[in-house]
Formats: sequence, C-alpha cells, structure tokens
Amino acid sequence: MGTIPELRFGNIVRPYCIIQGGMGAGVSGPRLTRAVWRNGGLGVLSSAGLKDFYTITKGRSYTTYEAVQEEIATAMTDGYGVGLNVMGILAESYDETVTAALDAKVSVIFFGAGVPKRGTIFKDTAFGLITSSARGLKIMLRYCHQKPDVIILEGPNAAGGHLGARLEDIGQSELELEELLPEVLEVATKNGNIPVIVAGGIYTNTDIWKFRGLGASGVQLGTRFLATEESSATAEFKRAVVECRQEDIITVGSSPCGFPFRILKCSPAYLELLAGTRRPKCRMGYVLGKDKEGHYTICKAHPNHPEHSKYFCICDALRAAIGLAPGEPAMYTVGTNAYRVDKILPVSELMIELAHN
Repeated sequence: MGTIPELRFGNIVRPYCIIQGGMGAGVSGPRLTRAVWRNGGLGVLSSAGLKDFYTITKGRSYTTYEAVQEEIATAMTDGYGVGLNVMGILAESYDETVTAALDAKVSVIFFGAGVPKRGTIFKDTAFGLITSSARGLKIMLRYCHQKPDVIILEGPNAAGGHLGARLEDIGQSELELEELLPEVLEVATKNGNIPVIVAGGIYTNTDIWKFRGLGASGVQLGTRFLATEESSATAEFKRAVVECRQEDIITVGSSPCGFPFRILKCSPAYLELLAGTRRPKCRMGYVLGKDKEGHYTICKAHPNHPEHSKYFCICDALRAAIGLAPGEPAMYTVGTNAYRVDKILPVSELMIELAHN
C-alpha cells in the first residue's frame, strides 16, 4: 500500500509512524532502540530492573538513578532520541526512575498502570499514557495533572507481556483493537485532540495502513522487534519464538504483578511452576508492594506469601530471558502473532518491510 506516514507528537518527529514497544526486563536496550531510531522509528527502553542489570554487568553497585541515566545516555548518544516505559507496579523504584529520566532529558516517558505524579514537570520530555480501554483512559485523564502528548492503546487480546484486562475477559470481541479504538479516539479528541497510537497484534504494513485508516496516528510493535538481531533476548528465547506454533502462545494469571500475562508455554519458568518445583527467591524485589508499616515487602510470589505456589518469581525469570540470571529458568513473553515469525531479522530489514511493503 506504499510508504507509511511520519510519526508526530509532542517534540517527537520521525519519518515513520512506528514505535518499538518497551520490552522488559532489558529486552529493548540501547542497541535495539538506536537501530530503530537510525531506521526511522522511535525505540523505547524498559525501566524494569535497570539498577540490577548495571550492577551485574558493570561490576559495581548502581543506584536506580545512575542506571536509568546511563541507559538513556547510551541510547541518546549522537543526538538520537528514545522513549522510556515506566510502570506504576514498580512502585519502589518509580520516583527515582522518573526523576532520572527527566534529568537525562529522555525524549518521551510512557506511563503504564498509572499517571505522572502531581507536580512532575516535563520540560524537554514528552509523556504518554498507556491504556487498554476508553474507560481506563477517562480515569487516567481525571487524575493526570496535565494533558499528555500521546495515548498508547494496547489491545489485550493480542499484545504480549502483561495485559490490561481481567483474565476471564481476554478473547472477548469487545477487547479487539478495532472495537476499542473508536471510543478511545473519542475520549482523546474531547480532551484536546491527543494522538492515539495502537498496539497489540500489529504485524504488517497492511496492518499499519488499516489502523491509520481507522484514525490511529501510528502503531507500536513489540514481538516483531523482539525477533531482531539487535534485541537483547537470548538466543534460546529467539529460537523459541521462531519455532513456536499458535497453540504454544498462552495467557496465564500467575504473574505476581496481578495482571494476565501472555507467554510461550515452553518457557522454562512456567514449566517449573506447573511441575511444582518453582522456588521463588525474591532477591530482586522489582514488584514489591508496601506492607502495613509502609515497607516494600509484599509480593504474591514471595516464599512467605500464603499463595506463593500459584505464582512464578518474575524478576529472575525475566533476567534469565536476557542472559543475566545464569542457572535460572527464563520466562518468554510474546504477543499472539509470535507464531508468524519464521526468522530473526536485522532492524533495518524489518523497518523496510513495515514501512514500505
């Protein structure tokens, strides 16, 4: 259908209306985001676990602030731009992550499962909200102290990783991206003509044009960029994606984050959970919530939690998926179109395919 149009929101202008979704933990690192930027799109880093990644790989102790700053600085070298995903569920590191990102003048922050705290000042940085419904967007806008530059609508029926819907509702027709988009566009328009980017199940140039025709300003893709040479996923993870069948992609309710989670059922961490041999260590604590005393100690996968056997220890499992937890079983997160991937491509080839073919 021809070359797709440009991406434009806030201070962001790119030749193609393609955003590479932030993939945690560490799958979408600077090598990937820089390749996406170099080839005309916008890459997005994940903020999950950066303190530990840098501490492990650099051989010294990092604070969250230092790790976020270095990650962004590496991605933005030579005048490149980059986005950063910040998830509200990562409560303990949230404030430090946002402060570091703003100080580093990251191009855009995407807020998931929450909104920027009141008083947050965006000078050189745009910000976006991630939602899975018009109802959710209305609530987010009610609590947001300023107008966002962009909205990411993530369709839970096809997206990868954590999903913004109840497990029992996944698969219902009203959660199809085509059904969700009109109401979200209406809310975005009434609140100042905020551009809407769609995510979840986007795979081809034809898909991009389809949603552009339905009113979206652009698209976000995760799984397709996971399956590139530049992503930080391990060779085993990428091989599992290439070899998977449609029936190998499942949605489970066993993430300690409290959201449904789309994965490959061959994921070693999931197989351990099924076998009853998964032994959570809770040594990283990415998703800890506050206890009655205000300390970050609560996690459904914690060995002391009464229902911990129902949940996998996500921190080590996601670190293992990028090779930073030797000996630990990995968790492979994917979208529903992962079975269509038949080879690992360089970002340059993928962008040509998406933008022009």
